[in-house]
Amino acid sequence: MNKVDNDFNNLVNKIELMSVEEIFLNIRKCFCKVHPDTQKSIQKFLNNLNYWGTLDVENNDYTEIYEKARSLKEHINDYVWLYNLMSDYSSKKLVYAILNNWYEYDFKSLKECMSKTFCHYFDLDLIPEFDDKVFVDVGAYVGDSALDFINSYKKYKKIYCYEVTPESMSSLKNLLGGYENIIYLKKAVSDCNRISYFKTEAIDASINKLSSDGQFEVETVSLDSDILEKVDMIKMDIEGEEFNALMGCKNHIINDNPILLISVYHNNEDLWKLPKLIYEFNSNYNFYLRNYGSNIFPTEIVLIAVPK
Repeated sequence: MNKVDNDFNNLVNKIELMSVEEIFLNIRKCFCKVHPDTQKSIQKFLNNLNYWGTLDVENNDYTEIYEKARSLKEHINDYVWLYNLMSDYSSKKLVYAILNNWYEYDFKSLKECMSKTFCHYFDLDLIPEFDDKVFVDVGAYVGDSALDFINSYKKYKKIYCYEVTPESMSSLKNLLGGYENIIYLKKAVSDCNRISYFKTEAIDASINKLSSDGQFEVETVSLDSDILEKVDMIKMDIEGEEFNALMGCKNHIINDNPILLISVYHNNEDLWKLPKLIYEFNSNYNFYLRNYGSNIFPTEIVLIAVPK
């Protein structure tokens, strides 16, 4: 047993012996020890995005902390499953770092797990080659990840870019206009074909998302119905809609064995729920996690599933 195994097992043992209320009180106590400026920054970040619950100390609102405590307690066996699923040491260490960040605001372990060598999503140690194949970018935004893909692998057969807002689509086409065989699709991606509503966020267009109270209608499709050819790599970053989008590409996952690059940080459960869904569809994968975000709060966490 290595140090990370030992640290992870110790954390699991503590959580198993505690109630949700005890875990909540521990997390709150640890938050109170964080530097006041960092506390304010964390609260602003959480309340602007509101993916994980609100946190407002002045108004005695600790919803985000309670939801973290509840997730740790109710799903500790799922996190153990996730830890054992991971295919390398770096991924196991990141699982521990995320959970210990939740439990005691451990910034050090999360910082040690930050990925700085390769472009966001495209870890060349895990995916060294990808020539003359089909890449699907779900949540292409302004084309930054598609351009990183091109720069990382150079040769490709085709790129599908899904984006919803006219502003992002315009930026996307401007950035990638000089490249061939790129298909621009002004559609949202989910579990089935329908008309949905899309909510734009004034804070940052990158966090626009499907919402029942959205201002705009948008055509929504499943990848299984919208792309009929074989796909070889799928990237998803769609602000919490990843579970439904994976449901809508079940056939591609089963039949095509595509490499999957999936954001798993938009709520408190995707970290284990999305790999479990993929594993249920197709167990013929090696699973990895990489951290492309910060050391203060675990964002930009990417699940990388590579066919065996």
